[in-house]
Amino acid sequence: MTQNLIDPAPRLDRAAIAKRAARDLVDGSTVNLGIGIPALCADFLPAGVELRYHAENGVLGFEDLAPPGEGDPNLMDAGGKFPRHVPGMAFFDSVESFNLIRGGHIDVTVLGALQVSRNGDLANWMIPKRGIGSIGGAMDLAANARRVLIAMEHTVRGDISKIVNECTFPLTAPACVDEIVTDIAVIEIDRARGRLVLKEVAPGWSFDDVQARTEAELDADGTVGLMA
Repeated sequence: MTQNLIDPAPRLDRAAIAKRAARDLVDGSTVNLGIGIPALCADFLPAGVELRYHAENGVLGFEDLAPPGEGDPNLMDAGGKFPRHVPGMAFFDSVESFNLIRGGHIDVTVLGALQVSRNGDLANWMIPKRGIGSIGGAMDLAANARRVLIAMEHTVRGDISKIVNECTFPLTAPACVDEIVTDIAVIEIDRARGRLVLKEVAPGWSFDDVQARTEAELDADGTVGLMA
């Protein structure tokens, strides 16, 4: 249902969402970044944090991407970007790449989402109304990565929430999401208790402002912080 709410303050842009999500990537982790906002996380790693990036088409160990107009056209990640050559990079076919994912060797994946439910179900591959979808690496990553972080806008047009009680879109994977970073909030999912815990809000926003734009009920454990 369209709510036509008036925002109390500006929402974060896509780069700021990625920058906040990147703060939760732990030094030394093996990380797979999804297409869109998640891919931007590579541009905003905190000082001293070094990651090994994995791409499901068969690359492991790259650290950043080549500038626009540069890069090896024979070496691309799953999003069509060009990783910069660094010592120790490994190349292999997609079978071995998915063996890494399914074997639980990816520490964190950052993905986008169409819907996330209160118990951590993820839907991000099909929009039923449009009949558009693509089965890809997200299903394996969501089911097998040790930690699943979602980076996305909080709502779609009309302030329709993407954080819902139950997903109405086809699932990518059930009960897999650990944390959601949006343009107005940071939310942790307590799957054991079926809770969404609001940890941070964007500047100028309150708990009630975020709740008004979230279908699922939010909880707060103590003081809600500010998204830096």
